[in-house]
Amino acid sequence: MTTSIVYLIPAFLDEEVTEVIPAYVLEAVRSCQVFFTENERSARRYLKSLWKEMPINEFQWYTIHKAEEEIQQEFLQALRANKNIGIISEAGCPGVADPGQILVSRAQQEGARVKPLVGPSSILLALMASGMNGQQFQFSGYLPIDQAERMKAIRELEKESERKNLTQIFIETPYRNNQLLEILLKVCKPSTRLCIAAKLTSKNESVITRSIEAWKKAPPELHRQPAIFCLHAG
Repeated sequence: MTTSIVYLIPAFLDEEVTEVIPAYVLEAVRSCQVFFTENERSARRYLKSLWKEMPINEFQWYTIHKAEEEIQQEFLQALRANKNIGIISEAGCPGVADPGQILVSRAQQEGARVKPLVGPSSILLALMASGMNGQQFQFSGYLPIDQAERMKAIRELEKESERKNLTQIFIETPYRNNQLLEILLKVCKPSTRLCIAAKLTSKNESVITRSIEAWKKAPPELHRQPAIFCLHAG
């Protein structure tokens, strides 16, 4: 039985807006000896912004990627050595739409204490501000890249939303946002509501919910903007 604590350390969504990170996150960072990160370079920069005097090279660093077997073994060794571990995703909360979930699963299997820390989640922030059903919702991650499969998936999400009165939430890589929006406007019913939440927590944050019909009249420019899409039919 390990005495390790695995801290799920939230990261900011916008590098210029650090106040969204609660002060107690720094206490957790200070107690860690090892960090498993989605991107080591940006994680180091992030932690330095929280703790300017951080002796950055005194910690062990591992990059998660897709949590390959080699990384999982390094993680297990740290657990069995009773080291406190921090898991950091590229933005938002570890384990949510993030490869860190595999390591968290191993921590649970080893009986380690897993401590999730409060921080910004673009998925929840978008849902909160959308005005859509927050009692029943579903996150589908990335939709298929193939256009025919993507159109089919969108139609199915829309039908399920209408049938179950639930909010559908999904994402796309920023450089393909415009293509996704174009297909949504083409496939969905005019009355279906679509919320586009872009650049969350930044000074240029925008969260707007309109019908598909209304979006067609004035589609936004979303290229290279981090965005979350929420859809509700019915």
